Amino acid sequence: MKKYIFSALAIAAMMVSCNNQSPKMDDQPAATSGDGLKIAYVEVDSLMTQYTFAKDYSVTLQKKSNNARNTLNQKGNALQAAAANFQQKLNNNGFQSREQAASQQAAIERQQRDLQELQARLENELASETAKFNEALRDSLQNFLKVYNQDKKYDLILAKSGDNILLGAKKLDVTQDVINGLNKRYKPSAKPAADAKKDEAKAEEKK
Repeated sequence: MKKYIFSALAIAAMMVSCNNQSPKMDDQPAATSGDGLKIAYVEVDSLMTQYTFAKDYSVTLQKKSNNARNTLNQKGNALQAAAANFQQKLNNNGFQSREQAASQQAAIERQQRDLQELQARLENELASETAKFNEALRDSLQNFLKVYNQDKKYDLILAKSGDNILLGAKKLDVTQDVINGLNKRYKPSAKPAADAKKDEAKAEEKK
């Protein structure tokens, strides 16, 4: 679970590490290949760090990840303390009977099973929320591009991530134009913040 959460945190940290400079509209003419095919591409990394929706949602994902990690750490520490106390009493003949020792051992085992079930549930919740974000981001981008391309008339708009496009002329890059358009259309919602507060309240109840 810790590995999973730290991975989600790394993703969330990447999404919120944007520069705060106001981008300028990049209204360059469309690039056309020799056969008349019009092509453009969008830098995914820039989209994730400059699109306000992605930045807002990343805050929610990071809070969910932090809450899950804190909850698991607290319950894990409690389990370790209980196990250490049991072992100490066992070594010092601190139990009045075998039945008493067996009862406490069974309680610790139940505590461990509960922690494992909680870990699995929190992993699923975080994965579900991340999938929901990815789907919303994809829908938002696709819906915008349909409108955007009514005037631009591109035959192909590619997503550039890392080195999946080995070489692309700058005149093909419409990233800033797309980001500006997306941010202009975006209407922030109070829902992500409200969800984060609910998660924090649930985490407090579990302590």
